[in-house]
Amino acid sequence: MKPKNKTKIHIIMKKEIIILAASILATSAVAQTEVITGVTRGKDYGVTYILPKSEIEITIQATKHVYTPGQFSKYADRYMRLSDVSSDPKTYWTLDNLQAKMTGMADRDKVYFVKLKDKTVAPLIELTKDGIVCSINMPLGSGQPTSKPETQPLKKQNKEIDPRDFLTEEILMSNSTAKMAELVAKDIYNIRESRNALLRGEAENLPKDGEQLKIMLDNLNIQEQAMTEMFSGKTTEESKVFTFRVVPKEMKNDVLFRFSKKLGVVANNDLAGDPVYVTLTDLKAINIPMEDNKKKPVDGIAYNVPGKGSITIQYLNQNLYNGEIPVTQFGTVEYLAPVLFNKKSTVKVLFNPETGSLVKVDRGE
Repeated sequence: MKPKNKTKIHIIMKKEIIILAASILATSAVAQTEVITGVTRGKDYGVTYILPKSEIEITIQATKHVYTPGQFSKYADRYMRLSDVSSDPKTYWTLDNLQAKMTGMADRDKVYFVKLKDKTVAPLIELTKDGIVCSINMPLGSGQPTSKPETQPLKKQNKEIDPRDFLTEEILMSNSTAKMAELVAKDIYNIRESRNALLRGEAENLPKDGEQLKIMLDNLNIQEQAMTEMFSGKTTEESKVFTFRVVPKEMKNDVLFRFSKKLGVVANNDLAGDPVYVTLTDLKAINIPMEDNKKKPVDGIAYNVPGKGSITIQYLNQNLYNGEIPVTQFGTVEYLAPVLFNKKSTVKVLFNPETGSLVKVDRGE
């Protein structure tokens, strides 16, 4: 027997947009039976979609510093007037940056079915690859996030320079470290004098133009830095990014991770580091009536009304981050009335795919 409802469903299709139908219904039929009543009987036509839930993504940037003492570190003060130069290698970490933002993921407990009735208009429904609703009756791609993904700047890799390439035969043939250090120090001072002469226009062979002057000064700076590091030592830096995901709930001083100046970011149960605490408080931005505690009847298009959370992240009694973020778990679910989708008009709806909240509702022709 052919079904009475002859309304056809038009679903926006593209590589990254799919409709989760049979697989989702199979996994969620028990928990959401009242939402998809009749679907398993094969009598209704419609589209299955999911609302998102919040996750807090916390990104930490930490830098590993490795200090290597110079060959002449013991003579740094005598010949170069460099004080507090250590002769011992050292490795330490610094916590440079921390950011927190809300991201969305499919909530398998919020699976809904749009049933098309006789008096409804066949909607165009756009879903993400995870089945989260993006838009209804809007152009392809209108419901997708427009913000560009954040990228980490790449550090320029400087070519390693061997200071011994700048040493004269006299220096290399020296019979003691102290004598080598003295001769290297004299060369460093000669380089500085040559640079000053170029800058003042007093050099014997002045460059012909500004570009040649720049090249000469750059070469002198490279030589000076490389040879000075034979006294002062060299510190190399390597930045690393760590990402943690937290499912929102009210929490107070939960250990997010631990940080050690010797080891960097370590697990939250590794006592080698000091704890980094996270506190999340429900700001009660959404007034949820007591009757909402009872299960609402499902009628219309479901969408999230996110609440707000205040998040604080502390390390050694200092705030690394403090802000407010939208949290769907602190909000509620509401519904667009079915009357909006009748034959007399076409309603265009745009959702935020990260929160499942309404962005705008327009009435089309």
